[in-house]
Amino acid sequence: MKILDRAAAGDTYVAIVGGMHGDEPAGWRIVNRIADELPAYDADEGEGRIRLIIANEPAIEAETRYTETDLNRAFPGDTASDAYEDRLAVDLAEAVAGADAVLAIHTSHSAPPPFAIYSELTPSVRRSVAGMPVDYVLDASGLRGTTFDSTVPHTVSIEVGRQGSEEAVDFGYTAVRAFLRAHGSLADQPPTFSETTIVKGLEEVPKGGGDPQVNYANFEEIPSGAVFASDDVYTHRVDESGLVPVLASEEGYENLFGLYGRIAGTLEPPADSAAVVDDD
Repeated sequence: MKILDRAAAGDTYVAIVGGMHGDEPAGWRIVNRIADELPAYDADEGEGRIRLIIANEPAIEAETRYTETDLNRAFPGDTASDAYEDRLAVDLAEAVAGADAVLAIHTSHSAPPPFAIYSELTPSVRRSVAGMPVDYVLDASGLRGTTFDSTVPHTVSIEVGRQGSEEAVDFGYTAVRAFLRAHGSLADQPPTFSETTIVKGLEEVPKGGGDPQVNYANFEEIPSGAVFASDDVYTHRVDESGLVPVLASEEGYENLFGLYGRIAGTLEPPADSAAVVDDD
């Protein structure tokens, strides 16, 4: 794990994590770019801090999702485990302990649009999500309890685009800078806040084997009675209206087509942001 501390414009302590999965290069590339642009942190100056982390260096070097077990399924971690990522999860959580806001950068094989993910809607999380240029946020509180955002306070994950694409790097860089502005850590321009559609995560959609096919795009409502996805093992026909796919992909996950969600309302910007809300 590589930690790069940089000075913040305000007095807030925020953390940004990239490279949690070694085959998602956008995260660590964005972290390095941000690190190159910001001044070094001096604890004696009493200034705010931006902690930039490249999490899973062995997996990055091997260009694989993980070395022994999926880091983003390993939290809160286990120092006594034989699996490297189980031990790394403990170290990573400790590295961001006490941060006022945390952002984890991810990519996937799923199609755009980019979106955010949270497990607990704290005031900090509201500010993070409303301050970034995403139209959707997944409420993952009813899903896995072993992810980074489900175990580390004030954490938001962001899916910045298609894995391996330059578009993901460009959008992710823009989103990270917006996140820093939202928390007063970057003073190049005022933050911009906007409403975000909340999608409540409901359940994972299993994938079997053979020829996979996905018929609906992310956040596109699936009509009742329609087949969302199928392969030689499963035919996932929905029997209720209002479901939308999230992280839908034919090849992205070995055992999953993605998950079902339901539009659950709107995340409003923080109350103190009324003067800078983007209504577009």
